[in-house]
Amino acid sequence: MRAIGIFCLLILLGAMMISAIAVVWTRHQSRVLFVQLTQLQGQRDELNIEYGQLELEQATWAEPRRIDNEARTKLSMFMPRPQDVRLVQQ
Repeated sequence: MRAIGIFCLLILLGAMMISAIAVVWTRHQSRVLFVQLTQLQGQRDELNIEYGQLELEQATWAEPRRIDNEARTKLSMFMPRPQDVRLVQQ
């Protein structure tokens, strides 16, 4: 009878040790994943800022007055005179 009690005590001690190790491992994994989440959120925020800057830059480059000015100065383009315009009908 005494041997069965010692055997049960050893089994309970083993289960307790396994449970304690599992708790420590789970907490460690949780901390590692939290650090990774924080880094990814920071990266997301940086990308959102860059995206906003790129949208602003695109809006600036696509402004009609700027395009007209570039066409006139760099490409020597001009508006056609009314007598140079021909309407084509199908």
